[in-house]
Amino acid sequence: MSKIVIVINGKGGAGKDTICDIVSQHYNTMNVSSIDPIKEIALKYGWNGGKDNKSRKFLADLKRAFIEYNDLPNNYLKRKYDDFMSDDNKNILFVHIREADQIDAFKTMTSIKCVTLLVTGADSGELGNLPDDETGEYSYDYYYDNTGPIEDLQNSVMDFFGVLLKNESIALTR
Repeated sequence: MSKIVIVINGKGGAGKDTICDIVSQHYNTMNVSSIDPIKEIALKYGWNGGKDNKSRKFLADLKRAFIEYNDLPNNYLKRKYDDFMSDDNKNILFVHIREADQIDAFKTMTSIKCVTLLVTGADSGELGNLPDDETGEYSYDYYYDNTGPIEDLQNSVMDFFGVLLKNESIALTR
């Protein structure tokens, strides 16, 4: 079975999860984020699950501390990648990573085709943390502009992914 890993990034509110949800309606996907283990820890110790600027900065700072201490986010992603590789029913792995150095570190862990995708939406301005504010400074393989009409989103996303898969010589059946 053909498989591909797509590292997906974009500022908060750009529509990354919506795009992953649309693709998962047509392909067998797995969707993970490098922030997941950090959120789990933060929830146990007082974070309320918010997505405001203060919460985003808190999570980004906590994630950086864990990266420097024991590389928790990438160790987590490696386990999820291994799960994906052993699952014959999954063929697209979406991996949400904000930080450029972490994108590069994760890409070295993969043994199959791994591409990067930046999703842009309505500009939400600066969010007050480096990972969000610097998302556009990485050189991505693909860019998806998520500013079109909502009624065209399903078709637009699937057309885009058809081109991406063709460009990467990945033949997947819906």
